[in-house]
Amino acid sequence: MPGELYNILMIAPTSFFADYGSHVRILEEARILRRMGNQITLCTYHSGQDVDALTIERTAGIPWRKGYEIGSSWYKIAFDALLTVKCAAVVRRLKPDVIHAFLHEGALIGYPLSLLDRVPLVFDFQGSLTSEMIDHKFLRPASLSHRLLYRLEGVIARLPQTIIANSYHAAELLASQFGCDRRKIHIVPDCVDSDRFRPGVIDGEERLALRARLGISPGCKVVVYLGLLAEYQGIDLLLQAAVHLVEARSDIHFLIMGFPNVEHYREMAGRLGLAEQVTFTGRIPYEEAPSYLALGDVAVAPKISATEGSGKLLNYMAMGLPVVAFDTAVSREYLGEQGVYVPLGDTLALSEALEALLDDPRRGMALGQQLRERATHYYPWPEAGEKILQVYREICQEPQ
Repeated sequence: MPGELYNILMIAPTSFFADYGSHVRILEEARILRRMGNQITLCTYHSGQDVDALTIERTAGIPWRKGYEIGSSWYKIAFDALLTVKCAAVVRRLKPDVIHAFLHEGALIGYPLSLLDRVPLVFDFQGSLTSEMIDHKFLRPASLSHRLLYRLEGVIARLPQTIIANSYHAAELLASQFGCDRRKIHIVPDCVDSDRFRPGVIDGEERLALRARLGISPGCKVVVYLGLLAEYQGIDLLLQAAVHLVEARSDIHFLIMGFPNVEHYREMAGRLGLAEQVTFTGRIPYEEAPSYLALGDVAVAPKISATEGSGKLLNYMAMGLPVVAFDTAVSREYLGEQGVYVPLGDTLALSEALEALLDDPRRGMALGQQLRERATHYYPWPEAGEKILQVYREICQEPQ
C-alpha cells in the first residue's frame, strides 16, 4: 500500500464523544492516526458530541432514549443493532482497509463485516466486559447471566485476527482468563498529550480566578479528581477519606470533577459534613481539563475496578502532580515507583497519604516532576500511533 497509509473504519459502541476515559482513548487514537496521514471514519451511537472535525457516522436514534449511554444498559442491545446496520452500510460504501473495533460490542459487530468483506479486524480491548457489568451492578457475580456472558466474552475476545490491549495487565487477562493467543495481543498503552497537559498551563491570575469561581478559599490546599463519578471509581471511598482529613484540619479542599451522579454524590458529601470542603464541578470538557487540574496540589486515583485501564493517571502525571492511588496492577504499571500507593479500599490510609503529601510540598513537587518525565518518555501518542500502524501492517499482510 503506497506510503503504508490506511482507510480505517473505527467502531465505537458508545455515545462518543463524552469527555471521559474510554472516549479519550478513542479520540486520541483517531487524532494521531489521522495526523499521520490515514483516513478515519468513526461509527458510533446517535448521541454524543462531534469533536475535532472527525468524520463521524451516527446511528438512527431511539425516540424514548435521547441521553448519553454510560456503562451497561439493556438499551445498548437496540443501539448495537442500529450500529451494525450503520457499519454495514459504511463498509460497503468506503471499503476500508482495516476495521478497528473498540470494546467487546464493537468487536462483535465488526467480526461478520470482516468476514463478509474480507477486511482485517483489530479489537481495541480496554477491560473485561463482565467485570465492568459487575462494577456497574448490572450483573451479580456467579449468577447464571454472569456465567453465560463470561463465556460469550471469551468467544468475542478470540474472534478478531489481532488485539490491541491498553496495558500489560489487560494483555495477561486476555491470555490467562480468556484463552487468547499471546501472539495476537499487542500492547498499546493509554497515552497523553503532554503539550496540552503540562504544568503552567494557566498563569497565577487565571488560577486564582478559577479557584474563586469554584468557591475554593485562597489558603486551601487542593486534592483533585477527574473522571466518572461511580462507586467502582472509588468516589464513595474518596469521600470517606475526605471525612478523616477535614476532621483534623480545615485547610484542605477536594475538587471532584466529572459525571454522572453529581447530585447523588453532592448529597452524600452534605450528609458527611463535607459541603464546604468539596466542590463538584460536573462534566468538564476534555479541552478544559488541564486548566482545572492545574488547581491541584495532589491528585487522587481511588479506582477499585480490577480490570479497567486508568487513563486519568496519565493526565495527572503530565500535569506534574503527585498521585495517591489504591494499589492495583494498572496503577503500578503507569505510575511506577513514583506513585504513592495505599491498600485497596483503606480510606484511613488514603487520607493519611494525601495529608503527608500536602504537608511535604518539596516531596510532592519532586514526585510530580518525575511522573511528568515518565509520562512524556513512556506514554506519548505519536509512539502509540506507530505501534498501531505496525499492527495494521502485519494484519494487512495476512491472507484473509
